[in-house]
Amino acid sequence: MARPWLHLCICLQIPGFYTTQLLTQTPGHILTQTSNKTEILCDLKEEHAGVYWYRWSQESQHFQFLLFSNTMGRATYGPNVKQDQFSVHEARSQSSYSLHISNLQPSDSGIYYCSVSQSSQLLLGTGTQLTVVDVLPPKTTQTPVSKKPLPRTTKRKVASKEGPCSPLVWIPLAAAVLLLLLSLVPTAYRLHRLRRRLQLRMHRQ
Repeated sequence: MARPWLHLCICLQIPGFYTTQLLTQTPGHILTQTSNKTEILCDLKEEHAGVYWYRWSQESQHFQFLLFSNTMGRATYGPNVKQDQFSVHEARSQSSYSLHISNLQPSDSGIYYCSVSQSSQLLLGTGTQLTVVDVLPPKTTQTPVSKKPLPRTTKRKVASKEGPCSPLVWIPLAAAVLLLLLSLVPTAYRLHRLRRRLQLRMHRQ
């Protein structure tokens, strides 16, 4: 039984393996805290004899074989894998499996892949990025957008049109003053002539 997994491990470390939408994993990203547990779901478009699970470690830059689960529910684990930490269950049918991981540690972080062997080819799932941290970052709450007060320029303009400096007010006033000044011009001229005559009479006397 170890030879197929050895063959798969070798295939995973050479070019040519690829992911496919035939194996869909959910969720795509998991951020959790130390000592928690999590679950990764793998949906297969077709039924297979079993599902392999691998983990890609970004620190060591290699794939690690975790376990193989057949349709009978029997699991075979890879070397140095804690059997009480990893388990696989049928989610709904033989085409849907879930990987359960308990007592998570930061060293469990990585990209987890479900995998099947088909026509001597290795098919990988879409992958699930698991990040385990000691302390979760605080949730950022979005501050509500404050409603800015409506500008009052429009109201001021409307009010200014009705004020004492409005053109509707001072134009008629200016016209009335101008007419009054024009009407006073003849009177002022007559007064000037009368004053001039009186001065001439006084000078003759």
